[in-house]
Amino acid sequence: MKTRDIPSDYNSVQNTEIFSEQTLRLLDELMMECKIKKGTMLFMDNEAAGKLYFVREGIIKGTKMTEDGKELVLSMFQNGDLIGELNALGDEKHNFSAVASTDSVVGVIQQADLEEMMRKHGEVAIEFVRWTGLMHQITRSKLRDLMLYGKNGALCSTLIRLSNSYGKMGKDGIVLTLQLTNAELAELIGTSRETVNRMLGVLKKDKVIDHDENGNLVITDLDYLKNECNCEECPLQVCRI
Repeated sequence: MKTRDIPSDYNSVQNTEIFSEQTLRLLDELMMECKIKKGTMLFMDNEAAGKLYFVREGIIKGTKMTEDGKELVLSMFQNGDLIGELNALGDEKHNFSAVASTDSVVGVIQQADLEEMMRKHGEVAIEFVRWTGLMHQITRSKLRDLMLYGKNGALCSTLIRLSNSYGKMGKDGIVLTLQLTNAELAELIGTSRETVNRMLGVLKKDKVIDHDENGNLVITDLDYLKNECNCEECPLQVCRI
């Protein structure tokens, strides 16, 4: 399994890069490959945990419903990412939902098989402890940006994360190769499409962002975005969408 063989347009760091090549090979042997259509749910919020999912192709969104019924997109997992939670206490449940944003191919790993592999290979267990810590760190950093710096700071942080996950250097700046609607951007920061429209308009007027001839969003002033969200220069493994 070559998790780093991702499309040339992507500039992402997968959350599995914390694993050694040996661990990735062992995980590959456990996987049952499954093709899923766009809109298919891998698991739902509050559903019993017990499986992990490795994204071979496509994009999987991690989502959470807010109390007022809005869908908040927590993460966007892509080629080479691992999704899910381990049932460490015997009755743990997923704390978010996962749905295919595109037609996708995933490798399904049963927790029982994973635990057996950990018993045989102690280094795998250690690496999974590190992976779990990384996932918590990613979540904490996103919640920090959403809660501490307002909607504008949250949008700026999201654009930075998108540039790290889907950015490609162009002649005028960082081109986001993943095209998102303003409504989808709104789901990433927990606000309305109208609010995102207004904030993007201000950023474009201030020459912080632009669009290329293909309609891709281009970040022309990354330092401005970093200042707006008090960027802490987190590692790429953490500062991702």
